[in-house]
Amino acid sequence: MSVTRRHLLAAGAGAAVAAGVQQGARAADLPPLGTYDVVVIGSGAAGMTAALAAAKQGLSTVVLEKAPTFGGSAARSGAGIWIPNNPVILAAGVPDTPAKAAAYLAAVVGPDVPLSRQRAFLAHGPAMISFVMANSPLRFRWMEGYSDYYPELPGGLPNGRSIEPDQLDGKLLGAELARLNPPYLEVPAGLVVFSADYKWLALTAVSVKGAAVAAECLARGTKAAVLGQTPLTMGQSLAAGLRKGLQDASVAVRLNTPLTELYVEKGTVAGAVTPGGLYRARRGVIVGSGGFEHNAAMRAQYQRQPIGTEWTVGAKENTGDGIRAGQRLGADVALMDDAWWGPAIPLPGEPYFCLAERTLPGGLIANAAGRRFVNEAAPYSDVVHTMYDRNPTDPDIPSWLIVDQNYRNRYLFKDIAPTFVLPDDWYGSGAAHKAWTVDALAASIGVPAAALRATVDRFNSLARKGDDTDFGRGDSAYDHYYTDPSVLPNSCLAPLWLPPYYAFRLVPGDLGTKGGLVTDARARVLRPDGSVVPGLYAAGNASAAVMGHSYAGAGSTIGPAMTFGYIAARDIAGVL
Repeated sequence: MSVTRRHLLAAGAGAAVAAGVQQGARAADLPPLGTYDVVVIGSGAAGMTAALAAAKQGLSTVVLEKAPTFGGSAARSGAGIWIPNNPVILAAGVPDTPAKAAAYLAAVVGPDVPLSRQRAFLAHGPAMISFVMANSPLRFRWMEGYSDYYPELPGGLPNGRSIEPDQLDGKLLGAELARLNPPYLEVPAGLVVFSADYKWLALTAVSVKGAAVAAECLARGTKAAVLGQTPLTMGQSLAAGLRKGLQDASVAVRLNTPLTELYVEKGTVAGAVTPGGLYRARRGVIVGSGGFEHNAAMRAQYQRQPIGTEWTVGAKENTGDGIRAGQRLGADVALMDDAWWGPAIPLPGEPYFCLAERTLPGGLIANAAGRRFVNEAAPYSDVVHTMYDRNPTDPDIPSWLIVDQNYRNRYLFKDIAPTFVLPDDWYGSGAAHKAWTVDALAASIGVPAAALRATVDRFNSLARKGDDTDFGRGDSAYDHYYTDPSVLPNSCLAPLWLPPYYAFRLVPGDLGTKGGLVTDARARVLRPDGSVVPGLYAAGNASAAVMGHSYAGAGSTIGPAMTFGYIAARDIAGVL
């Protein structure tokens, strides 16, 4: 079937479905729950930014949230935000320019995403940050040193462009604070920790700066306690700050209100159907309902195997509701095979998304054959892409992160302090293994002992020279972010020599899916033939990512999500 014919058939089907929705969901048959200029689906970073922007343009707005909490995956996250040329990094002296940013994004994304969408993101992102700071209590900090993920590409910045929310007092929200979605990882009691601190907290036992950062985190926590504050950082700060902006703008957030259907009237999306009834939208509906990471059927339909809903750290309510509702109206989708991937350890209860642990010196990743197959310090999405690409012929799922006792004596692992024993249930679940020889470890994880021994020997010889000629670990500035600067000549590399040895099971985890409704530079949802679905907008993980199949830097999920939510609201208001 030709592409043209497929597009025509899909468009025709969409028109038929839209007509069916019109006939089957008449306003007279649905209890009216209110009429607004704008109805926003989802209270994550995309949805709340969109709602705030709409309200500040004088549009009556409501946010409908499926969960009993607000904040979505953004509230659970570290809340890095990748926005080139934003006012925070420019004020800090970061040498960014529009030309550099455009060259870099184009090099990272390639032909997967139209230049018009890339340009829209770059053009409106800085204004979005300024708008959020002007209309909420949110302030932001530059994540100095957190490199762009491909700093060697044209326009890449080795010192980074990413920002994160500054500390916020949760008491600003009053009773609403109790409805904030909790974080993926709790900050230790008494500390105030920023995302940028974790790099150093992992090194507290071996680094003077690491110890100083830990002391600073404790001092912040002590100060907040003395002042009677409830200190929030990272995703908790971002979600709370946006929610406070909505409170001040008198925007209601209806919790426990899932989208069941988009309401269509005279060929235009004109509201949202929920179990309780109809929320009408005079001007438009903005879908910011997240991805489909917790929908097993959709993952099986669109993504490579093996895949599991139990490996994601995205909000559990993200089951693709907004995407499927758009598809029923004939909307196109793209990038459905992809996600914001990262190697994860499937610990009991919840997966652990591996960042520093696979990059710190003294560890390597081996596959089922007992061999290395990737630069362990590469951007996390690239590591999982490699796992999937190779798995059919040289099984890499699961893989194993192999470390020794010297590594465990030096570095934090998840929230386990150096030298402390790992929880028994890690071993009982098969997520972790321990043995006194490499051969015994190989037997425990079911890989060939001779191959794993040869791999460790080869890796150790490279580590001693400080030059990974096999996979280039340490060649990029990005590789050195989560490493130990006291290790020379290459802070990414150290040999494994001190028993016992440990192996941690690695699977394709993710922060959420990145495929969704296809949108244009104005965040309007499109059909397969490129025509607009009238009245329907999308942003965040409910839309196909502006990053395409790649990942420009820390915060490449949240930065575009907020920006296209902002763009959607301004387009509806006619001020884009």
